[in-house]
Amino acid sequence: PLRKCVVTLEQHPKMEMLRVVRTPEGEVVVDLTGKAKGHGAYVTKNKAVIETAKKKKTLDRHLEVQVKPEVYDELLAIIEGEQK
Repeated sequence: PLRKCVVTLEQHPKMEMLRVVRTPEGEVVVDLTGKAKGHGAYVTKNKAVIETAKKKKTLDRHLEVQVKPEVYDELLAIIEGEQK
């Protein structure tokens, strides 16, 4: 299944994306399973894309909540870990 990146607006297979979810409790988490309950947004697994999302507050707008810097750090760490 294809998903659209909220930053680049490009479609990619679901497995090439990272999902960030605003849970029903209002907490923002990185969803590695793709099955967490809540409002989700997909971002491409690319360091530049994540940094753009942080700078432009794209995830804040899509999830309608302020995203903590730790979430972006976690996304970047996941990408770094996959490249090794």
